[in-house]
Amino acid sequence: MERIPMTRQGYEELREELRRLQTTERQKVIKAIEEARAHGDLSENAEYHAAKEKQAHIEGRIQELSDRLARAEVVDIPKTPPSRVQFGVKVTLLNLDTDEEETYQLVGPYESDVENGKISVTSPIGRALIGKEEGDEVEVQTPKGVKVYEIVKIEV
Repeated sequence: MERIPMTRQGYEELREELRRLQTTERQKVIKAIEEARAHGDLSENAEYHAAKEKQAHIEGRIQELSDRLARAEVVDIPKTPPSRVQFGVKVTLLNLDTDEEETYQLVGPYESDVENGKISVTSPIGRALIGKEEGDEVEVQTPKGVKVYEIVKIEV
Protein backbone atom coordinates (compact mmCIF):
# COMPACT_ATOMS: atom_id res chain seq x y z
CA MET A 1 0.00 0.00 0.00
CA GLU A 2 1.49 3.33 -1.09
CA ARG A 3 1.69 5.82 1.79
CA ILE A 4 0.46 9.38 1.24
CA PRO A 5 2.47 12.14 2.97
CA MET A 6 0.16 14.56 4.74
CA THR A 7 0.38 17.40 7.25
CA ARG A 8 -1.39 17.00 10.59
CA GLN A 9 -3.79 19.78 9.56
CA GLY A 10 -4.56 18.09 6.24
CA TYR A 11 -5.19 14.78 7.99
CA GLU A 12 -7.56 16.39 10.50
CA GLU A 13 -9.45 18.22 7.72
CA LEU A 14 -9.98 14.98 5.80
CA ARG A 15 -11.03 13.19 8.98
CA GLU A 16 -13.55 15.93 9.76
CA GLU A 17 -14.96 15.81 6.22
CA LEU A 18 -15.32 12.03 6.50
CA ARG A 19 -17.09 12.34 9.87
CA ARG A 20 -19.48 14.96 8.45
CA LEU A 21 -20.28 12.83 5.40
CA GLN A 22 -20.82 9.67 7.46
CA THR A 23 -23.15 11.37 9.92
CA THR A 24 -24.86 14.55 8.74
CA GLU A 25 -24.76 14.25 4.95
CA ARG A 26 -25.53 10.54 4.79
CA GLN A 27 -28.56 11.01 7.06
CA LYS A 28 -29.83 13.97 5.01
CA VAL A 29 -29.72 12.02 1.77
CA ILE A 30 -31.40 8.97 3.32
CA LYS A 31 -34.22 11.22 4.50
CA ALA A 32 -34.49 12.83 1.04
CA ILE A 33 -34.73 9.37 -0.56
CA GLU A 34 -37.47 8.33 1.88
CA GLU A 35 -39.44 11.53 1.20
CA ALA A 36 -39.09 11.14 -2.57
CA ARG A 37 -40.11 7.48 -2.35
CA ALA A 38 -43.31 8.54 -0.58
CA HIS A 39 -44.32 10.50 -3.70
CA GLY A 40 -45.05 7.28 -5.56
CA ASP A 41 -43.87 6.07 -8.98
CA LEU A 42 -40.07 5.96 -8.80
CA SER A 43 -39.54 5.62 -12.56
CA GLU A 44 -40.57 9.24 -13.17
CA ASN A 45 -39.60 10.68 -9.81
CA ALA A 46 -36.86 13.28 -10.42
CA GLU A 47 -36.41 13.98 -6.70
CA TYR A 48 -35.79 10.30 -6.04
CA HIS A 49 -33.24 9.97 -8.84
CA ALA A 50 -31.46 13.17 -7.75
CA ALA A 51 -31.29 11.94 -4.15
CA LYS A 52 -29.97 8.53 -5.25
CA GLU A 53 -27.32 10.24 -7.38
CA LYS A 54 -26.30 12.41 -4.43
CA GLN A 55 -26.16 9.30 -2.24
CA ALA A 56 -23.83 7.61 -4.73
CA HIS A 57 -21.60 10.71 -4.74
CA ILE A 58 -21.48 10.81 -0.93
CA GLU A 59 -20.72 7.09 -0.64
CA GLY A 60 -17.99 7.41 -3.27
CA ARG A 61 -16.42 10.32 -1.41
CA ILE A 62 -16.61 8.40 1.89
CA GLN A 63 -14.78 5.50 0.26
CA GLU A 64 -12.16 7.84 -1.22
CA LEU A 65 -11.54 9.62 2.10
CA SER A 66 -11.40 6.34 4.02
CA ASP A 67 -8.76 5.07 1.60
CA ARG A 68 -6.69 8.27 1.82
CA LEU A 69 -6.81 8.30 5.61
CA ALA A 70 -5.84 4.63 5.79
CA ARG A 71 -2.80 5.34 3.61
CA ALA A 72 -1.93 8.68 5.23
CA GLU A 73 1.51 9.16 6.68
CA VAL A 74 1.34 12.24 8.89
CA VAL A 75 4.64 14.07 8.59
CA ASP A 76 5.54 16.25 11.54
CA ILE A 77 6.50 19.78 10.60
CA PRO A 78 9.67 20.99 12.34
CA LYS A 79 9.26 23.51 15.18
CA THR A 80 12.17 25.64 13.98
CA PRO A 81 12.80 26.63 10.38
CA PRO A 82 15.11 24.12 8.69
CA SER A 83 18.04 25.26 6.59
CA ARG A 84 16.64 23.43 3.56
CA VAL A 85 13.19 23.21 1.99
CA GLN A 86 11.30 20.14 3.19
CA PHE A 87 7.76 18.85 3.48
CA GLY A 88 5.44 21.10 5.48
CA VAL A 89 7.49 24.31 5.46
CA LYS A 90 6.45 27.63 3.98
CA VAL A 91 8.70 29.00 1.27
CA THR A 92 8.75 32.58 0.04
CA LEU A 93 9.89 32.80 -3.56
CA LEU A 94 10.87 35.73 -5.73
CA ASN A 95 9.80 35.28 -9.34
CA LEU A 96 12.86 36.62 -11.15
CA ASP A 97 10.84 37.41 -14.29
CA THR A 98 8.11 39.47 -12.62
CA ASP A 99 9.93 40.53 -9.43
CA GLU A 100 6.88 39.38 -7.42
CA GLU A 101 7.05 37.39 -4.20
CA GLU A 102 4.89 34.31 -3.65
CA THR A 103 4.63 32.20 -0.49
CA TYR A 104 3.67 28.53 -0.54
CA GLN A 105 3.47 25.70 1.95
CA LEU A 106 4.66 22.32 0.67
CA VAL A 107 1.99 19.72 1.41
CA GLY A 108 0.90 16.26 0.30
CA PRO A 109 -0.68 15.70 -3.11
CA TYR A 110 -4.24 15.57 -1.75
CA GLU A 111 -3.87 18.76 0.29
CA SER A 112 -2.70 21.07 -2.47
CA ASP A 113 -4.74 24.23 -2.97
CA VAL A 114 -2.78 26.79 -4.97
CA GLU A 115 -5.29 29.57 -4.35
CA ASN A 116 -4.65 29.18 -0.62
CA GLY A 117 -0.87 28.91 -0.98
CA LYS A 118 -0.55 25.13 -0.65
CA ILE A 119 1.40 23.24 -3.31
CA SER A 120 2.12 19.55 -3.54
CA VAL A 121 5.62 18.25 -2.98
CA THR A 122 5.02 16.15 -6.10
CA SER A 123 4.23 19.17 -8.32
CA PRO A 124 6.96 20.51 -10.62
CA ILE A 125 7.65 23.48 -8.34
CA GLY A 126 7.49 21.31 -5.20
CA ARG A 127 10.00 18.83 -6.61
CA ALA A 128 12.29 21.69 -7.67
CA LEU A 129 12.24 23.25 -4.18
CA ILE A 130 12.87 20.17 -2.00
CA GLY A 131 16.37 20.23 -0.53
CA LYS A 132 17.17 23.79 -1.63
CA GLU A 133 18.33 26.61 0.69
CA GLU A 134 17.56 30.30 1.06
CA GLY A 135 19.29 32.22 -1.73
CA ASP A 136 19.18 29.27 -4.16
CA GLU A 137 17.63 29.76 -7.57
CA VAL A 138 15.34 27.10 -9.00
CA GLU A 139 14.08 26.60 -12.52
CA VAL A 140 10.60 25.20 -12.90
CA GLN A 141 9.18 23.85 -16.13
CA THR A 142 5.56 25.03 -16.42
CA PRO A 143 3.03 24.75 -19.23
CA LYS A 144 3.88 28.38 -20.06
CA GLY A 145 7.62 27.73 -20.17
CA VAL A 146 10.49 27.84 -17.69
CA LYS A 147 10.11 30.08 -14.62
CA VAL A 148 13.05 30.99 -12.42
CA TYR A 149 12.60 31.67 -8.70
CA GLU A 150 14.93 32.67 -5.88
CA ILE A 151 14.21 31.22 -2.45
CA VAL A 152 13.85 34.25 -0.19
CA LYS A 153 12.73 32.64 3.07
CA ILE A 154 12.03 29.22 4.59
CA GLU A 155 9.74 29.16 7.63
CA VAL A 156 7.45 26.82 9.56
